[in-house]
Amino acid sequence: MGPLGELSVLVLAGWTSGISVYLTAAILGIGSRAGWIELPGALSVLEHPLLIGLAVLIYVVEFVADKVPFVDSAWDSVHTFIRPAAAGAAGYLAGTEYGSLAQTGLAMMTGTLALDAHAVKASTRLAINTSPEPFSNIAASLAEDSFVVFLFWFFVKHPVLACLTIVALLVLSYFILRLLWKFVAGVFRLLTGRGRPKPAPEASPPSR
Repeated sequence: MGPLGELSVLVLAGWTSGISVYLTAAILGIGSRAGWIELPGALSVLEHPLLIGLAVLIYVVEFVADKVPFVDSAWDSVHTFIRPAAAGAAGYLAGTEYGSLAQTGLAMMTGTLALDAHAVKASTRLAINTSPEPFSNIAASLAEDSFVVFLFWFFVKHPVLACLTIVALLVLSYFILRLLWKFVAGVFRLLTGRGRPKPAPEASPPSR
């Protein structure tokens, strides 16, 4: 696999880590062992059975937590640092053959991709949690996990198209984040009373 192919793997892994870093790690490890995906540099450490098992185990915990309203947002809050940091570490490990400068650049790229996807995911969940019923939350979680699996499958079949899809998602995420943050900010103002209109001052009685 040449540099372009390695970069494609990192673009995919970086973005999907922002949705679920544990599912991404498990798929990368399993996919590499099965020969579906070639992991660049020292990222091949994910092939180790212990790391695959650990990723699957934590993903099971995340799978449950991600379906519970407000618990999912708490989980996302904790992972605001974990997802980009893990993606950055993956980029750094993948560039071991190209030196520290390339490793740093790859780490910044994958970390930024993960942060973008995480921001969209977390903001969407905050908006969904304003609904009292849990079914939309469950549906969103299943859709996110299914999309991660689909992207990896699509990458194996059509790597270039999969990367172009992620680029399109990055552009779309800018507009999605603007809308979601406006919505979440409006809900917060209503909950705190800042969005309510001020009562009109009472008219003073006419003086005699």
